[in-house]
Amino acid sequence: MKVMWKRFMDMVAVVKEKDPAIRSTIEVLLYPSFWAVINHRVAHRLYQKKHFLVARLISQISRGLTGIEIHPGAKIGKGFFIDHGMGVVIGETAEIGNNVMLYHGVTLGGTGKDKIKRHPTVGDNVLIGAETIVLGPIHIGSNTKIGAGSVVLEDIPEGVTAVGSPAMVVRRNGTRIAPTPPSVFLQNKKKVV
Repeated sequence: MKVMWKRFMDMVAVVKEKDPAIRSTIEVLLYPSFWAVINHRVAHRLYQKKHFLVARLISQISRGLTGIEIHPGAKIGKGFFIDHGMGVVIGETAEIGNNVMLYHGVTLGGTGKDKIKRHPTVGDNVLIGAETIVLGPIHIGSNTKIGAGSVVLEDIPEGVTAVGSPAMVVRRNGTRIAPTPPSVFLQNKKKVV
């Protein structure tokens, strides 16, 4: 019971830390994304134990109550936060690292072409802006920001800011650069290795 209470309070702390509009714990309890994440944690445990129907039922009820759809198979790390969560969709094989923040309308979806790993993998300390679409079994590097309204269809390297449709890297290591396709950085990285 103490472990569950600690996890609950840790989740409350995440919301209070990441949303300056929240002034009290009571306000956190009114936050739909808070409940969407709690419901996902429960559904995910059931999914891992192969209780697929019950897990899916919980996720669908949560979707109806919060407007946030997280498949129970999605793997989500600690410190995850959805701000203004309405319209967020996270697919079954999505993997999300620690301290990731999503805004409303973000889709971590599939393209319909892939069979096993169909959804994105998002590293640690990533921010994904409102109405951004990230599709396919691609990787979003840690410490990355993706601007609102972007469409991401290819891997994004670590430590960059990417914006646009298709997403282009516009900052690297905190320095503004000319818009560059993400693949340029990934090709260079592969050549160095």
